[in-house]
Amino acid sequence: MNPVLEEDEEYDNDDRYNRPLLRKVSADKKRDKSTVIDFSNNDGPDDTSIQRVYLEEEDLNILLVGYKFNRYRLYIYYILCVLTGGIFYLIGRWIPKLWVWSVGNVCELGKAEWVVVKNQWGDVSIEHVIRKYYGGTISSVFPVDHPEDNNVSRLASYRTDDILHNLHFFDHRYIRFIYNPILGKFVQNNFWKDPTWVSVKMLKKGVNRETRNEREIIFGQNLIDIQEKSTAQLLIEEALHPFYIFQIFSIVLWCLDEYYYYATCIFIISVTSIITTLIDIKQTMKKLREMSKFICNVRIFRGNLWRYVSSEELVPGDVFEISDKHLHIFPCDAVLLSGDCIVNESMLTGESIPVSKLPIDDTSLHILDLTTTNVRPEVAKHFLFSGTKIVRVRRAKSGITSSSADVGNTSDDDGALAMVVRTGFNTTKGSLIRSMLFPKPHKFKFYRDSFRFIGVLAIIAAIGFLISTYNFIRLGVNAVIIILRALDLITIVVPPALPATMTIGTNFAIGRLKKEGIFCISPTRVNVGGKLNVMCFDKTGTLTEDGLDVLGVRFINQTSSRFTELHTTVDTLSKSDSNTNNYSIPPILCAMTTCHSLKLVNGELIGDPLDLKMFDFTKWILEESGQGVSSGALDLPASSTHSGRPSSPTGAGGIVPTVVRPPNSRQFDLAEVFDADGKNGDGKPTPFIELGIIRTFEFVSSLRRMSVLVKRLRNQTIEVYVKGAPEVMRDICRADSFPEDYDELLHYYTHNGFRVIACASRSFTDLSWMKAQKIKREQIEQDLEFIGIIIFENKLKPGTASVVETLKRAKIRQIMCTGDNVLTAISVSRECGLINKASKVYVPRFAQGSSLSSRASILWESLDNPKDSLDSTTLKQIISVSQDFPSEYPFIGPYEYDLAVTGDVFRWIIDYGDEMTLYRMLVKGQIFARMSPDEKHELVEKLQEIGYCVGFCGDGANDCGALKAADVGLSLSDAEASVAAPFTSRNMDISCVIEVIKEGRAALVTSFSCFKYMALYSIIQFTTVSILYYYGSNLGNLQFLYIDLFLILPIAVLMGRTEPFPRIHPKRPTASLVSKKVLTPVIGQILIQSGIQFLVLIIIHNQPWYRKPTFNPNETDIKNFDNSMLFLLSCFQYIIIAAVFSVGPPYRKSMFTNVPFIITAAFFTLLNAVILISPSNVVVNLLELENIDYLFRWYLLAIVIADFLISFFMEKYVFDVISRWIGTVIDGSTKSDKKMFKKILAEMDAKEP
Repeated sequence: MNPVLEEDEEYDNDDRYNRPLLRKVSADKKRDKSTVIDFSNNDGPDDTSIQRVYLEEEDLNILLVGYKFNRYRLYIYYILCVLTGGIFYLIGRWIPKLWVWSVGNVCELGKAEWVVVKNQWGDVSIEHVIRKYYGGTISSVFPVDHPEDNNVSRLASYRTDDILHNLHFFDHRYIRFIYNPILGKFVQNNFWKDPTWVSVKMLKKGVNRETRNEREIIFGQNLIDIQEKSTAQLLIEEALHPFYIFQIFSIVLWCLDEYYYYATCIFIISVTSIITTLIDIKQTMKKLREMSKFICNVRIFRGNLWRYVSSEELVPGDVFEISDKHLHIFPCDAVLLSGDCIVNESMLTGESIPVSKLPIDDTSLHILDLTTTNVRPEVAKHFLFSGTKIVRVRRAKSGITSSSADVGNTSDDDGALAMVVRTGFNTTKGSLIRSMLFPKPHKFKFYRDSFRFIGVLAIIAAIGFLISTYNFIRLGVNAVIIILRALDLITIVVPPALPATMTIGTNFAIGRLKKEGIFCISPTRVNVGGKLNVMCFDKTGTLTEDGLDVLGVRFINQTSSRFTELHTTVDTLSKSDSNTNNYSIPPILCAMTTCHSLKLVNGELIGDPLDLKMFDFTKWILEESGQGVSSGALDLPASSTHSGRPSSPTGAGGIVPTVVRPPNSRQFDLAEVFDADGKNGDGKPTPFIELGIIRTFEFVSSLRRMSVLVKRLRNQTIEVYVKGAPEVMRDICRADSFPEDYDELLHYYTHNGFRVIACASRSFTDLSWMKAQKIKREQIEQDLEFIGIIIFENKLKPGTASVVETLKRAKIRQIMCTGDNVLTAISVSRECGLINKASKVYVPRFAQGSSLSSRASILWESLDNPKDSLDSTTLKQIISVSQDFPSEYPFIGPYEYDLAVTGDVFRWIIDYGDEMTLYRMLVKGQIFARMSPDEKHELVEKLQEIGYCVGFCGDGANDCGALKAADVGLSLSDAEASVAAPFTSRNMDISCVIEVIKEGRAALVTSFSCFKYMALYSIIQFTTVSILYYYGSNLGNLQFLYIDLFLILPIAVLMGRTEPFPRIHPKRPTASLVSKKVLTPVIGQILIQSGIQFLVLIIIHNQPWYRKPTFNPNETDIKNFDNSMLFLLSCFQYIIIAAVFSVGPPYRKSMFTNVPFIITAAFFTLLNAVILISPSNVVVNLLELENIDYLFRWYLLAIVIADFLISFFMEKYVFDVISRWIGTVIDGSTKSDKKMFKKILAEMDAKEP
């Protein structure tokens, strides 16, 4: 029994929407990420030879089977390859299962020479097992560090300190699988974590040389190096493709038949195609290698010494210095041990905003989880990703951050240090590269049906082969001629140019998109764009402008205990506070200038866009230690008193890293200060204002706020400023500090799409610097005084509303998928028209429990009226009897509503909710807010699961997963990560979506037209040749050449040049070649064209001047009446079919706008008419035409005109009616739509009795 050859339910890949078992396995594995390998006893007949593995990172189930070579079978295989002239080798190459069966035997995984890997898509690959001497302990390769792991109890019964002499491993998709002799299974090494990584102090010791050598054997070099095949290998692989083998067969056949002209042309075209493909592959691989491969010198601490080594030599556990001036890009995944830095992570996330990184502590180290590439938010601020660029590094300073003195090197005891945790393809960058190299297959009906259609043509060819062979034998034709003619019939029915013509429309579409600034790296996705029925949009940077603008500020009027008027400039804000003098500032302004995470790099502020806009609004100046700030002025001694002369302005010895001050103000100068009371010689206050930020508590998503400790110049008080979501302020502020109109104003701004940030403050008069560095966050973020709100507006991009309206008219569903606040998302959706302003919007909340509890319950409430709710299971409106819906607006009745889903509810319903509730939420949800990158990715996959063809458009910021998962991903980002999306637009608005859909529809219709045209061309020529074969005749070589090269090729190419229709039609074009709409006209035209050929044949046979072909068993008679009439008629039929199949509106413009096609068709029509009516002697001799009666020539031309009129009339008015009638007869009243989402929508929209 061969397990790989068996097709079981779990690995059935016919329908991606019909894999319940696989979905269940995937879901179970996602909930328990520690369970990587399934140790159940359902592995087949021999549990030791088969293993199922779930690759959680790629959502891929693979089956591993161990094999050894069978020497006898191997010799037989070689003999068969030789005896069949290499045909058996080719079949084994195209069908790996046959090769596996031919040369190998199933064996235990531990004894396997090679492993067969099969995934749920049916792809089979063969990986050779490498054996390498190791010599370390078993625990150093397979650490037992997860108490919750199901395999621990199994491992605990063995001595893991025993020596492992040899490692058995193989690499699949650049993931290394190492054989665990205790478990008898292969285990991935990308989840490896050293059990000794328990404290930062332990990490700083690095690794010794012996440990380093062992780990290099386990993980290999720290290198993301894509294996690039040589030109010879690529050439052989391309040439041995079934398509090119068929072309080689055709060329050889034509040469034997002395059809040298066309054979030479096809040979040149094939060679050009192969060379072009090789160049494209080499360029793509070169680009990927340049992007992925990175080597630099790194200063590492190894064996108690600092030294420079190549980054290739890094292994997990190595400690290296990131403050080294030669290091600009991180060569591996690492955690920061000391110092701090700012990095640009746009390569990985598309997010152009630099991110601050802080040293890791023991708590964060304990929750460091390396079993997934997605790092937890609590750890991300300490995690340095491979490939990210270093913007700035600051060394550790004594007294502030942990010192590197523990390392044992006194010369660099203030360096910024990091420890390697993942290397090579195990890093986050490696994962991104793998996803580009091995994207999840997107099955598209058109491509599947096209191969089926070719299969049908092949069957027709086989039937024709048998019939013609029988006929030639009946006529007594020479055996060699019989073989040549019968095989030639196969190349006629399945023309070698057929696959190439299918891509013509796609290539024209890609060219037009490029002119619009839209670039495509996956041509097959162009046609898929024509079938989109749901489009997901990110909000910020996609539907709206990149950043938020400050609309204004409102704080509390102490007299009325209400908010002040909106202050739109900082000047009115400063003047408005009656309690301030010339040298004091309102608390809200202090919060705006200090409560942020901005950094100064090369004289430019970088940080979160919201913080940047807020700080720019104040017009203040930010300076950092060592950059001209009077840092000593804000130095604090250990006690609470402030004394001592300040250090020099440029000194780096200050312990306050960041200082802010008003515009046009001077730095503090002690020489100008005469007394401790702050009075100068004139008795006026000293005009100096400086605020020093002495500690920052970063924004935490779970708390939804950040805070800072601030020391004001010449003031003993330390002030706390907090900014965050207005909802959290009630919990941390005194109730009496809120204005009376707080809720009213907050409701107004949030429900009208504005982003509101609330601010609060508190003062400490007895807090020393040392205490300020040790005080806990919860101690300062309590008992605060509310001081005001900052209102931001997120403006729509100019073209957003018009694009949304266009897609609405086209009945393409649109979904907003954002990480922003749900209320802001709803407001923006209403503003741009994504949801109807009259529609009710229901938002979920947890009525009981939380997203982490399986027993939680969800309540769906109307945004405008919390009393209105939905049934938590059916998601239908609960209509009370008292509700009155006006009869004059029946369409805004109780069934018109949308859902705005939050990320936590989305996660809970997937993990714990009812499956049908999830599907109902997917079909009714228009807004998905507070969504993480993983949840965006999962949303796309769930929409696909219920039958949607999904597009995703984002600016690249955290959208990489969703862009890759979507059927059509469209990135508005120029970041490197955008290469993971099939389409990238230089135009930074969503108008590109319209272009992709229009071009996709035009390309899809063009592909259908070209395919139908080539099919009819084959059948017409097949009919012509079959008739002539019956009479022992055939078309001449120059006749074939005129048809195949001069007539068909230009027409087939140019008919795909028609541009898309300017408007998107509500009905999508079909994607099925075997649908009634496609097959009816194809079969109808076959009957019409074949019927007319037979009609002309009958008519000519009854003419008094007709003479039968002369039969010669050793030579084909070309020059006869049958040949001439059928050749001339078919030449017109090829043009007629091209005109009939050149589909115009509603997906493409009229064919008359395609000027090159019209000119070409007109030229050949005129040329054919001349050859028919009045050919020159040269043409008659070249094409071997018989001298036909002159009047009959005009009669034949009239038949051609009638042929065109009949074909056009039937195509335009009759075939569509017939296809609908056939659908009614076949399907009748039992017709049901296969798409699950349509069934769910119909069920939800059905009115209750």
